[in-house]
Amino acid sequence: MARPYRRVVSVAAMDALAFLPATEVAARIHDGTISAVEAVEASVRRIEALDPQLGAFIELDGERALAEAGTIPPADERPFAGVPIAVKASTPVAGLCMSFASRFLSGHRPTHSAYLVRRLRAAGFVVVGTTNMSEFGILPTTEPRHSGPTRNPWVMTRTPGGSSGGSAAAVAAGLVSIAHGSDGGGSLRIPAACCGLVGLKPSRGRISRGPDLGDSFLASEGVLSRSVVETALLLDVLAGYEPGDATWAPRPAEPYTLAMRRDPGRLRIAMSLANGLDVGADPEVVRGVQAAAAMLSDLGHEVEPASPALPAPESLAVFLHVFGPAVALGVALGETLAGRPPDDMEIEPLSRALAEVARTLSSTAYLTAVAQLQLLARGTVAFFADYDLLLTPVLASRPLPIGALHGCGEDPLADLRRSATFAPYTALFNVTGQPAVSVPVGFGEDGLPTAVQLVGRPLGEETLLQVAAQMEAARPWAGHRPPLGVSV
Repeated sequence: MARPYRRVVSVAAMDALAFLPATEVAARIHDGTISAVEAVEASVRRIEALDPQLGAFIELDGERALAEAGTIPPADERPFAGVPIAVKASTPVAGLCMSFASRFLSGHRPTHSAYLVRRLRAAGFVVVGTTNMSEFGILPTTEPRHSGPTRNPWVMTRTPGGSSGGSAAAVAAGLVSIAHGSDGGGSLRIPAACCGLVGLKPSRGRISRGPDLGDSFLASEGVLSRSVVETALLLDVLAGYEPGDATWAPRPAEPYTLAMRRDPGRLRIAMSLANGLDVGADPEVVRGVQAAAAMLSDLGHEVEPASPALPAPESLAVFLHVFGPAVALGVALGETLAGRPPDDMEIEPLSRALAEVARTLSSTAYLTAVAQLQLLARGTVAFFADYDLLLTPVLASRPLPIGALHGCGEDPLADLRRSATFAPYTALFNVTGQPAVSVPVGFGEDGLPTAVQLVGRPLGEETLLQVAAQMEAARPWAGHRPPLGVSV
């Protein structure tokens, strides 16, 4: 197929750029070793070659990205000038498809960009496209009926997690160095764990969700990356108040990229395999937590078994009384844009079921659920008076086979309940608003990554990044390459 741009990057050079950190790509552009056009073209060509197998992107915007890269000179002082990045398809990027992976919104192209996209571009990033997700961000897998499944680059028959699965797969396969994602119940940490990446859910209110959305009780924005320093750098880029934000996290005392380099000292870290659903963890998951605990002890920290008081299984219904209306808001957005409700084939059965449940919920019942979750959060946060961090799994099982969890069966709400048993460790910290990060700790015999979750005190991203950086130095992970991403 003919392309509207001139190829200047060889296959060898493209592969060499694929797994470089964003900082290194930016440095090469700045010193003239490569041009911004070459960096973006390498990403675009790799997406063209590999994404038909992978399914990470809903839309590739190569022509416009290359045109934008052509305006970036080597002398551009922005820290990431010319570095390609992808944005999850639930976030507005002017002119690009923002479909929430739903057929109902497949024609929606906003005329404006989110504040976080503006911040990315102000730092020099070039958006190359929008990434796949579970429809309306509901499930912890990425198999939307409309845009098709995203596959895990490490084992193509397995899920990359969700809902930010397209972004995670794109980074793990070397299509981009960094990709945007969001997290309303684990949607950054789960795909990070499935794909061997760093996935930080920042504190509630750390990154603005404007201009379209106000503050959220559950959801946070963030990125997926292959290194702790890239995650810290992007947090410095994205964090901060935007005009009109109703609530926001206070500014840190110093940039995260400086704070993460400081020694955190000897920390008291709780370790737990317990979860509110009383789901048993896979042996590889247990091995990963035990290995992480041993590593943290070797790094000089005090690690001991302990757990906050966990919610009872029936609290899942309370969580859904808050999560469900967020889904209904996405469907309502589609109805506003289309001027009509969706027909049966335009949204998935699970999306419809959740929206219908949410619409039967009274305002009083919704506010009661929020109050109940706030009470739960207070008890959980109190646990951190005695501990600096909590170490847990991210997932209870290994990444699921494609087709195992998609929400399009006869009982879609049963799929939603089963999704909680796949990843029962993450949503609690959306409720508390605490920062939490997924950190790789190796690979299982199945060839898939293994990861753990570190949870920090409220507003404690600095400590999380410091400890994650210690773990990365003790057992580097960024040099591993998935089979799909070795060469095109």
